[in-house]
Amino acid sequence: MTTFHVMAGSGTGIEHPSIRKIGVADVFDALRLGWQDFNAKPSHYVFLCLIYPIAGVVLATWSSGANMLPLLYPLASGFALLGPVAAIGLYEISRRREMGMNTSWRHAFDVRRSPALPSIVGLAFMLLILFVVWLLVAQALYVQLFGDVPPASISAFFNQIVGTDQGWSLILVGNAVGFVFAVIVLATVVVSFPLLLDRDVGAVAAVETSVRATLANPVPVAVWGLIVAGGLVIGSIPVFVGLAVIMPILGHATWHLYRKLVVAPEVKK
Repeated sequence: MTTFHVMAGSGTGIEHPSIRKIGVADVFDALRLGWQDFNAKPSHYVFLCLIYPIAGVVLATWSSGANMLPLLYPLASGFALLGPVAAIGLYEISRRREMGMNTSWRHAFDVRRSPALPSIVGLAFMLLILFVVWLLVAQALYVQLFGDVPPASISAFFNQIVGTDQGWSLILVGNAVGFVFAVIVLATVVVSFPLLLDRDVGAVAAVETSVRATLANPVPVAVWGLIVAGGLVIGSIPVFVGLAVIMPILGHATWHLYRKLVVAPEVKK
């Protein structure tokens, strides 16, 4: 029964929430609403999201040794695959604010009492697996091009990447493979976590709804993906510090994008 609840939610079968067709203007409107949520009580949100720059700095420090240098870029870029999981608390804050409920940073932790928590955990585990697979693929690609001998230093590694044909092959192929991973994650979770937080439909219905929303709105979802990617790059440049602002805005905006993409259920009278 627990497994079924994770996959199909609390109902007797798998739900299929209705999807709207939206435009690019709706994407930017969701971003505007996300900014409004962040701007309402920014001290709360920045406090919550300090984990992003801290985690980024830790990852960079941990991988700065010669043995881990080839994984520095895959770790930094792949960390974004887990962003939808870490933003769950922000979805809850936006949900409460939308309903006119009392909102503080503590309410971000109300997710632990969500009836859909098993499904949320299951979907988060799926993203973790994708993150690990991405790292394994990136490492295998590096070994195939350069062998299993680690670079002697940071400068040697940099020269190896930008000064050799193998290095440019690694850049091109690695980014192409990373793009595939990013598209898979975007398509499967663009509305999955907000949907689970809003309605206990189960992981299968959440992923299926997210994929249908993507297929019905390929251009708006692609624009959203570019906004997220660009925001993460901008936020990461000043030693990841900018993520303390970029991530909460994107997190709140994700909730509003979900509201635009997925039709709310009719209220029974």
